[in-house]
This record gives sequence, structure tokens and C-alpha cells, in this order.
Amino acid sequence: QIPHQGRPAPSTQPWRCPGKPQALFSLPAPRWPVECEVIQETIEHIEWVPPEPEPFCPPMGPEQALDTLGEEQGTVVYHSSPVLQGSCFTWARVGGAPGPLSSPAAPLKSPQDTTLLFESRFESGNLQKVIKVGPYEYVLTLRPDLYTAKHTQWFYFRVQNTRREPLYRFTIANMAKPKSLYGQGLRPLLYSQQDARSRGIGWRRVGTDVCYYRGGAGEPPVFRLSWTVRFPHDGDTCFFAACYPYTYSDLQRYLRALAADPVRSRYCAVQALCRSLAGNTVYLLTITSPGSTAGKRVVVASARVHPGESSGSWAMRGFLDFLLSADADAQLLRRLFVFKVVPMLNPDGVVVGNSRCSLAGRDPNRAYGMAFPGSFPGVWHLRAMVQRVLAEREVVLYCDFHGHSRKNNVFMYGCDAGGDGAGTRLRQRVFPLMLSKNAPDKFSFTSCKFRVQKSKEGTGRVSMWRLGVSHSYTLEVAFSGSTLGGRSSHFSVEDLESLGRLLCDTLLDFCDPAPAKLRQCLAEVDALLQRQMGREPGSGGSWSDVSPSELESSTSGSDSSVSDG
Repeated sequence: QIPHQGRPAPSTQPWRCPGKPQALFSLPAPRWPVECEVIQETIEHIEWVPPEPEPFCPPMGPEQALDTLGEEQGTVVYHSSPVLQGSCFTWARVGGAPGPLSSPAAPLKSPQDTTLLFESRFESGNLQKVIKVGPYEYVLTLRPDLYTAKHTQWFYFRVQNTRREPLYRFTIANMAKPKSLYGQGLRPLLYSQQDARSRGIGWRRVGTDVCYYRGGAGEPPVFRLSWTVRFPHDGDTCFFAACYPYTYSDLQRYLRALAADPVRSRYCAVQALCRSLAGNTVYLLTITSPGSTAGKRVVVASARVHPGESSGSWAMRGFLDFLLSADADAQLLRRLFVFKVVPMLNPDGVVVGNSRCSLAGRDPNRAYGMAFPGSFPGVWHLRAMVQRVLAEREVVLYCDFHGHSRKNNVFMYGCDAGGDGAGTRLRQRVFPLMLSKNAPDKFSFTSCKFRVQKSKEGTGRVSMWRLGVSHSYTLEVAFSGSTLGGRSSHFSVEDLESLGRLLCDTLLDFCDPAPAKLRQCLAEVDALLQRQMGREPGSGGSWSDVSPSELESSTSGSDSSVSDG
């Protein structure tokens, strides 16, 4: 017997037309798989931008990793692992598991007990187990993506019962990827509730002796992330996270404010594209100036197909904020285009704190080529919607917002299969080049890749390009920050949001009816590629015989190559 709060997955209403959005009537609470325990407290954080850029820390090599006591010598002080009913998702309800909550944290023995109290059973939280191996030293295990045994990267958890004086050491013992920006100066994020309340300070970079290294010789290999930190206050409630969290509820609060705004709601319609496996709404925003849309071309944007890449949501929010603003360029964009925006393609993964997968236990950004609306409803309905739009009008650009864990800066992946003429192949590279000119201290054109690999055929970028969207890109935003323009510092939320505005600026440049900018960039790209091929710029030479792999290194630079099955 299924309780009345829950319903079997995929629990979608019948669709009159594939990818056809439905009007939105309410913003209900998130639905969780029934295996997941969820605490009642609402977790919210203030937004704050540090007065100075936060520098990267000097990275430590693996040989400098401090010895960690064996976990078998320690004490388990936290263990929260969903009891999965079978190997796949069954059904969901608001609030997750029914009945009283368990107590995964070991109780304090006395007021003098300095053991930290851990918690991660909240929206987007991820921490499975903690072993105390010293007075102020803890070994942590992350929870794999639900219904899988892998994809450990995203972390977000709470600690209480802090002390200000000691130097604490944390080691995450089961990171999945052999390389990470933590080996290049990236530092974890800390949030102090006392500092938020008394000083207005939000998330900030912390940690010394940050080290990323292989842990043990077993197979498959696992990797360790270790850092030391002092807490700012005694008796504080703090949070650690891999990147600035942006939850499904954060998106809903944003949409609620948008719907209540009499000005912005005139040119932004919020609808349900579909429902996820758990029954959470996948929202679709249609943004354009009021009146006729005849002759308008379309721009499609999406984010958070990978739930652990929250930097993509902050860039998406900056994109929406600018598009919906009173700025003259925003008004021009709304007059010229119809924007179709899906700000959170994988809400279930975001809710449960997954790194990469949906509740299907698979990466949805490899599923665009599969006709399984019941397994991957978000990407299936997005693709179907774009197909419908293409039957009526041109889609000038598709951009999918992601985060990247192994390369600094911001960059793009595009589509060059090598079969097109030189002009088309050059033009593929113009939009990223223009963006690099508009964001010289953030965006790296030299990090962009355009080769279409067979393993990437199921991605949103390649799928939309195959449908006929000639300019289809993945925007990759580093978890860390920028090494460009004299910077060597982490991205703030303000930096991430500015990318959205810069993307809008670049769209206007790219579609400028005056040809000067386009011609200049085409010539620049041609010269860059000629130099790459060892030719003299302006020497001519045919592009038709040059394969995309010859123009790029043997690796695509994708963030997925290690952990995808």
C-alpha cells in the first residue's frame, strides 16, 4: 500500500504533444525517494561577496600528504546511508522516508566532549560516514550517487559543536577522479552561521595543507582530499561544500519572486516542461517581449543536468537576472529573440545531493539519443521541445551550463565534425572567441574544444547540433576560479553570475547585423588555427582535409572521462 503522500514513478501526467510544456499552478515542496531520511529544518544561506578575491592556496604534492591514522583505529561518529529498496528507484514522497528519523550521529558523552556533530540529511547534502581518528581529525566517506556505486565528488554537510582554537583535519577518503583542481590550489567552502548572523559573512574559501592524492593501491583506485582548518567560533554551526550550493528550493524561491513581480512576469512565462522520476517539476521559462513573436529566432539554454555542478546554476541565475532586467541590451534581446530556458534539468539529482546522475542511476547527459521519456524525462522533453521549435523557426544558439572539476577558468565545447566547409568550421569558433574578448579575465578560448567524439553523441550539445542547431555549446565553469588577466583566485558568486550577463553581451555581438565584428573574429580564428597547424597566417591552404583531432590534443578535456561507465 503506497501512502497517500507518495505515488509511483515516473508519475507524469499524459502529454498532449512530446515536449509540450504545461501551465504552472504551484511550487510544491521537493519530493524525495522514500529511502532518504530528511531532517525538518530549513537550510538557507545568506549571499555574500568577499571584499577581495580569494587567492588559490599553494597546492601540496602527494608526497606532502600528512599521515592519517588507520580508520580501523577510529570511532564511527556519523553514518547515514539510505537503505535502498532494490537496485533502482521505485517511488517518492514529500519529506522522504516516512516515520521517525534515525540518529546517525554519535551522541556527545558530556559537555566537555569535543566531538563534532555531523549532518547531511538535507537538500543537496552529501556525506555518508565519518570516523574520528584523532582528537580533532576525521576521515569522511561521501555517498555515491543513488542507485550507483560511483560518482563521488560533490560534498555538502553540516558540523556542530565546534571549537575555535584547535586545528582540525578532514580527509575525504573516496573521491572518484584521479585529477582535481584541489591539486592546483582550489580550497573548500565554509559557512559559519554565527558569522552570517553577526557579521553578514557568507560562504568563504578556507583550508590550509590542501592535498589531493591516491589513497592506497586497491582497485578501482580511490583518491583522497585532505585539508586543515580552524573554525571561527566556539559552539558554532558550520557547513562545508565543494561549491556554492544552489538547491531546487533556491530555484523555486527565485521563480516565486519572478511570478510575483508585475514587471518581469509580463515577459517571462514559467511553465512545467515535465515532471522528474520523483515527481518534481522541471521548469521551463519562456522569455520575450510581449506581443507577436513572428520572425523571432530562438535561443535555448539549460543547466544542472549534472547536479554536483552548482556553479552552472549561479551562471544561469546571472543570465536570467540580466535577461529580465530593464537594461537597454536586455530589452533589445527580448525584442529580437524568444528564450527557452530550463534552469534545472535534473532536479531529483540536485535534491538528493548526487554528483552526476538522476534517479535512473545514469548520467542524463549521455541519454539524449535514447527515446526513454520514462527514464530521462527532463532531457527527453527538452529535446522534443527543441524539435518542435525547429519545425517553426531557427534556433540560433543552444548553451548548456556545466561546472568543471579539473580545469581552471571558463571555456566551451562546440561541435566540429570535420565534414563541413571551412567557413562553417571557423564560424563554430566565433561565439567562444567573442566571449573570451568580453570576459578576458575569466574565459579561456585556448581551453575550448570542438571535436565531436563518439562517446559524447548522447550529450545535449551534440544532440541539439544533430537536430539542426548549428551553434550548440557546453559552457564549462571551473569549480575553482581564474588564472587569466593577472588573476589567480577563486570565483565568487558575483563572478559566476557575471558570466550570464557576458553571455548576453556576446549574443548581441554574434548576431550584430553589421558584419565588422564577425569578419574580424573569423579572420582571427583562421590565423589562430593556421598557426596551430604550423602554417603562416594568410597563406591560404584548404581546411577540408584537416580533421578536428589534428586541430586539438588527443584528450577532449571533458570532465566525465574517468567516472562514466
